[in-house]
Amino acid sequence: MQKEDSQHQSADCIPHLRAISDTQYVLSGKWKVVIIGSLSFSKKRFTELRDTLEGIGSKMLTKELQELVQNRIVKRTVAEDGGKAVEYELTAYGYSVKPVIDAMASWGKQHREYIIKEMKKDDSK
Repeated sequence: MQKEDSQHQSADCIPHLRAISDTQYVLSGKWKVVIIGSLSFSKKRFTELRDTLEGIGSKMLTKELQELVQNRIVKRTVAEDGGKAVEYELTAYGYSVKPVIDAMASWGKQHREYIIKEMKKDDSK
């Protein structure tokens, strides 16, 4: 009986872990999640996005954006003003990851508050 339960859990677990790995593959790297988070508010030109994301260089931003475009999360559009300006925005499919990013932001805020509170407790000992 226990062996059957273990096999059943394993059969459920493997596709679950594969789906998590697929998500990690698309969102991996230091910057992709914050790029998506930024673009979830509005489309942005390259320089505007670079200036919003403190600490990212142009080469890294280019690389991360290219990968997000390849995965159909972000759409790249040459601006219609006749210049070299390029705009980036989430695709309709890209917006499907927004609840995940929002949940991460919520947990991150909660975690920061928890850690600060715990550190204050430690300091008062």
